Amino acid sequence: MGRAFGFLTLIAVVAVGAYIYMRQTQGVMSAGTGNPTVTVDLIGVRNDLLAIAQAERSHAAAQGSYVSINALRSQGDLTMTRDNRGPYNYSAELGDSSFRIVATYGGPESSGMPKTISIDQTMQVSQQ
Repeated sequence: MGRAFGFLTLIAVVAVGAYIYMRQTQGVMSAGTGNPTVTVDLIGVRNDLLAIAQAERSHAAAQGSYVSINALRSQGDLTMTRDNRGPYNYSAELGDSSFRIVATYGGPESSGMPKTISIDQTMQVSQQ
C-alpha cells in the first residue's frame, strides 16, 4: 500500500510540473504572434541584449567606461557581428555611469510585437 501511495504521489507531482511547464511555454508563445519563428526571434533578441550588456559590464570593469557596440567589437569584448535579429535593430544609449541597450522593432505595425526591448546596467530586460 505504501509503494502505491508513493507512486501515485510521484505521478501527481510530475503532472503538476508538466502543467506549470506548459503554462510557461504558452506565455512565451503569446509574447509574439504564436508563430515559432517570431518566438525564436524574440528569445534571440533577449539573448543578444544580455550578451551585449555583459560585454558592456566587462568592458566597464576593465576600462572604467561604457562604449558603443562597435567599440565593444573592435576591442574584442563582443564577438557578435550583427546589429540586428529579424525585424529588430540594436543600439546603445551610453552615460557616464549607465547604459541602455535597445532593440527597436522595424516590422509591420499590426504584428503585436513589442516596439522596443531594452536592457540596462542592472541586467533588467524590459519591453514596450
